[in-house]
Amino acid sequence: MTFKTKLRWSDVTPQALFLNRRQIMAGGAALLASPALGKSPYSTDDAPNTFEEISGYNNYYEFGTAKEDPAAYAGALTTTPWTVQVDGMVDKPGTYDLGDLISGMTMEERIYRFRCVEAWSMIIPWQGFQLSALLTKLGVQAGAKYVGFETLVRPEEMPGQQMGILDWPYVEGLRLDEAMHPLTLIATGLYGQPLPNQNGAPIRLVVPWKYGFKNIKAIVRITLTDTQPACTWNKMAPQEYGFYANVNPQVNHPRWSQAQERRLPSGLLKPNIVPTQLFNGYAQQVAHLYAGMDLRQNY
Repeated sequence: MTFKTKLRWSDVTPQALFLNRRQIMAGGAALLASPALGKSPYSTDDAPNTFEEISGYNNYYEFGTAKEDPAAYAGALTTTPWTVQVDGMVDKPGTYDLGDLISGMTMEERIYRFRCVEAWSMIIPWQGFQLSALLTKLGVQAGAKYVGFETLVRPEEMPGQQMGILDWPYVEGLRLDEAMHPLTLIATGLYGQPLPNQNGAPIRLVVPWKYGFKNIKAIVRITLTDTQPACTWNKMAPQEYGFYANVNPQVNHPRWSQAQERRLPSGLLKPNIVPTQLFNGYAQQVAHLYAGMDLRQNY
């Protein structure tokens, strides 16, 4: 499978055409010029941010700490060929070519809210498939309780890794029931095109009820385990970043209030401040996963 390493604006479905496509799909009135993806009932009706906004403003420390660094430097990242190691408590371990790994997956359009712990947010039209389908294909063994993920380490192409910003590789994890939830997505595209490098190409995790740092990018390893996996920010600053990282307006980060957020675009002259919703607005779908848990302690 071939993925582009650079995307120009002209390569991507224009926002107006994409939104019009969604209207056509919703009405079932016409066939699309490009292959139609399954329309998901989990998509929000909020209008997506533009491609330029989504691809131009990111936290991706592998390329630097400024929001513009990923767009500036990620074009050098080679994403073909790409392999993913699958190991741990799984029936079909191995190192898979990406095309083989995701073959047979049902691709969907998922328009999700995206909430950063820094109190800014976007609406993003992902293209991808449910992580649960991939885990079922791989065969989860009895006793597995968690799924761990690992990002690529390639400092010659990821200049942020040449600095001691974080302990590389970036790692993340989910409880198995979180990973198997139908909202949890493996994204491979954006606006109907392959993911831009700066957004996590060629394969990334999207968990819309959690803060953005849980949504690990450029995945090269998936591990099924019976013990809670390490998570980079939780290791680095456990008093600030918990394992769960569920969006919660009632539990502030030491440096950012979580009661509200800047819905981008937002500026001094035209602020766009909206209240933050529990579980980022997905409480109806996911609150049961945390029944009986103290969300202040399990942040």
